[in-house]
Amino acid sequence: MSVTVTKNELKLVLNKLDTVRLELLRLRAMLLPEEEATEEEKKELKKARKEIEESSGINLEALIKELG
Repeated sequence: MSVTVTKNELKLVLNKLDTVRLELLRLRAMLLPEEEATEEEKKELKKARKEIEESSGINLEALIKELG
């Protein structure tokens, strides 16, 4: 059995995966005990929010490398 997808369909799936990854990170943060973020963490959060707005998240290959 084989499945063929177009570049557009693959791009949509990868974008959804980026969105899911960011949402999982957000949910994990909600479950952790609250503590004051450092200035560096605040910068990272600002960058992540900007990436979400611009839909410029991590691609699938980079995610696989990051997660091992």
